[in-house]
Amino acid sequence: MPNRRMPTREFVRHRVRGSRRRALATLPSLFTLANMMCGFGAILVSIRGEYPLAAVLVGLSIVFDITDGAVARLVGAVTPFGLQFDSLADLVSFGLAPALLAFTIFSEGRDEWDPLGWIVCFLWVACAAIRLARFNTTIDPTADKRYFTGMPSPGAAGVVLASVFAFGDQMQGRDRLWVLLIVAVPAILMVTNIRFRSFRSLVSPKSGKPYGLIGMAIALVVGFALWPVVTGILLAYGYLLAPLLLPVVSPLARLVPDRLKEALS
Repeated sequence: MPNRRMPTREFVRHRVRGSRRRALATLPSLFTLANMMCGFGAILVSIRGEYPLAAVLVGLSIVFDITDGAVARLVGAVTPFGLQFDSLADLVSFGLAPALLAFTIFSEGRDEWDPLGWIVCFLWVACAAIRLARFNTTIDPTADKRYFTGMPSPGAAGVVLASVFAFGDQMQGRDRLWVLLIVAVPAILMVTNIRFRSFRSLVSPKSGKPYGLIGMAIALVVGFALWPVVTGILLAYGYLLAPLLLPVVSPLARLVPDRLKEALS
């Protein structure tokens, strides 16, 4: 009898382990699906003119996009399917949604400048698609993982949503051509070869150095709780201008203790 039961027990254990692995492999895709759902919701509410809500939904998409990558690395479920699914979700949330949000605000006046808005907003969608396709097809094992080539699409989308909260009332009206710069500049940066800092090492659950992540999370929570608009603008535009600001600020890094720099690296 014991000999007969052993194969059954092993079979059950194997099935349970297989079910757990499949569940863990599915978990990152659920966050990716939430990312896409928020992006799609942002498109719908933009059409209805609810611009702040649309910006909030794009912001939630950024959170879910960061989370799905961290969860995938934590459970060891980084797969080609997950990579492609994440890119398709990003095209909806950080390609179509910000472009439509910007255009619906810009086209409130419905005048002769609308075709220019079509062109610039399509430029955003095209650059986001090119950026995501290049990221998926460019695999360089020798590349510095601390940096992205070109501005990542979530960071570019952050510029649009931060601008909606800060300048939403001024983005509608006759003198609103400057709104197109908020779209055109990040769009072009997405397809350049300019390096932008990647914070994947900070949000990685296996980094072994949680101090930078904890400090950044506390600062963001306090900032968004007390000064949400100012914090959003500093975060979005600071990242946008980081390639220009870092050479100026980098000499100040010598004043930071070596232990602190090692913990935050």
